[in-house]
Amino acid sequence: MAKVFFSYSHDDEQLRDQLEKHLAVLKHQGAIESWHDRKIPAGGELDAHIDENINSAEIILLLVSSSFLASHYCYSIEMKRALERHQAGAAKVVPVILRACDWQASPLSGLLAVPRDGRAITSWANHDEAFADVAKQLRALVEGMKRAAPTPAVTPAPAAALPPAFGPAAQPSSAHRSSNLRLRREFSQLDTDRFLHGSFSFMARYFESSLQELQRRHDDVEGQFRLVDANHFTAAIYRGGRRVSECSVRLGGLGRDNGITYLNNAAGGAGSFNELLTVHHDDQSMFFQPMGRGSFDSSRNQLSQTGASELFWSMLIERLQ
Repeated sequence: MAKVFFSYSHDDEQLRDQLEKHLAVLKHQGAIESWHDRKIPAGGELDAHIDENINSAEIILLLVSSSFLASHYCYSIEMKRALERHQAGAAKVVPVILRACDWQASPLSGLLAVPRDGRAITSWANHDEAFADVAKQLRALVEGMKRAAPTPAVTPAPAAALPPAFGPAAQPSSAHRSSNLRLRREFSQLDTDRFLHGSFSFMARYFESSLQELQRRHDDVEGQFRLVDANHFTAAIYRGGRRVSECSVRLGGLGRDNGITYLNNAAGGAGSFNELLTVHHDDQSMFFQPMGRGSFDSSRNQLSQTGASELFWSMLIERLQ
């Protein structure tokens, strides 16, 4: 059984969960067992657990996105250690390109990335096809490693040395257990509210930073961000001194307490919107679903905080593109 280590940014946790589901058949067949930092028990030392598992993994999946490349821990610690083990022949490192980013300019450029042709999963029309392609390529890797591994000589242990099959003295062996240990997660109203409010704050920072970067890159452009209150911000883009695009983003609205609305008008009231994102969840994670035009795009039916922010940002900047 090959041990698989997931290195990823928490911005991409939803995509990691989806990939892990596509690897379920390999788990059921006993071909792999997976590990990521969400399996650290309460009170566990983060660095110690991560070091132990990345150093014992046969396969290290680097889930690459702009968030991964921007993370000091992912890029400078986990990726560095993974490549050291890969170069030493102690592990196989596989870059899994989740979202489009400049990964070809990184130290990963010399590795064959998945899915096919290194095309980002979120750029596929059908995300399941992309995840399935990754799963097939990992299956081929696991089977190749199994064929290449030497068969160790087995020396039967003396009967007296065998532990009893049952009772207090019997200890579970990490080499003989199921990797199917995931449990369904239950989400409370408190979880929903925390996710919603945290996402709104994340979105406000996302817009403010994006406007600053847009202004830095274009001399004739100026961006203005205004946090009206804890539940409302506006953004505007000026070109040559003329306002060319603006928006208003609000937490809640239209009697919905689990949504975030977008309006193509900074002065509009709370009762209007061009797009509405509402909170949903599956058995593992929480996400946003668009109710407006974004609902016609199947790749946007489960949006993370970053995905939701990027959807709204694309609506603001599309007038300039």
